[in-house]
Formats: sequence, C-alpha cells, structure tokens
Amino acid sequence: MRPLNFKKYPFRFKSSENSTHIFDIIRKKFVLLQPEEWVRQHTIHFLIEEKKYPKSIINVEKQITVNKLKKRFDIVVFNSDGSIQILVECKSPDIKINQATFDQIAQYNLKLKATYLMVTNGLDHYYCQIDLIKEKYTFLREIPDFSR
Repeated sequence: MRPLNFKKYPFRFKSSENSTHIFDIIRKKFVLLQPEEWVRQHTIHFLIEEKKYPKSIINVEKQITVNKLKKRFDIVVFNSDGSIQILVECKSPDIKINQATFDQIAQYNLKLKATYLMVTNGLDHYYCQIDLIKEKYTFLREIPDFSR
C-alpha cells in the first residue's frame, strides 16, 4: 500500500489465502486490506494517537438508513451524551475528494447530526464544523482534540 499523509502507526498484518489483512483496533478483528481500509485504519489511529479520542467512543463501519436506502458510514466519534461529535468519510487514495464526496457525507449527516465532518483519501484531509441550526459549514485547519 502506498504511503499516506499520516504519521507511521504500528499496524498488525496477517496473510491468508493470497490476501493481506490488517487488524482493526476498534472492531477487534483482522479485516481485508484494501485501499479504502488502509485510509480508514490510518484515520482511526490518527484520532486515537494524535487527537487523543478514546477507543471506547469510536465506531467503525455501521449501517444507517438515509432516504430509505441502507448506507454505511466509515467512522463516527461519539460525545458522552451519545450524540455524534465527528463523522468521517474515507476514500481510497486513488479517489479525488470533490463536491460529490461532500454531498455524500452531508447526506449522512442529515441523519447523524455530527458537529464535525472529516473527509480524507489519506493524502488530502478536509475538516468542517457544522452549524445545524443555520444549515451551513465552516472549513477548519483541523478537528479539535478530545476534551472531557
């Protein structure tokens, strides 16, 4: 897998049946290593190791229903009250981040109502703060660190 614009993290790998798997510390299992998964695992470690979010408030690859369609979000970080602080959309490094990517995460956020959005392909990272009342977003240089 190609290097990404994240620090180097201590990943665990295993090979089986001609494929490589990477250990997901949130789901506590090995998952097939594909380009989007490579980005997702880096992002999880970024949130935990750089931004200091506890593993216990992070959820990965869960299904939601948006406009009667079943969709899967990549990563969410919860607040202590159960609301969602950060919604993350991960793309393969080969996929350029564009308006369609933001439209996708914005559609998910209509349901999830996160305070912050992060969109990354591992090379480019975008962060937004959402004002749900005014229905607008502001781009940020980074997402905030965890605070109790």
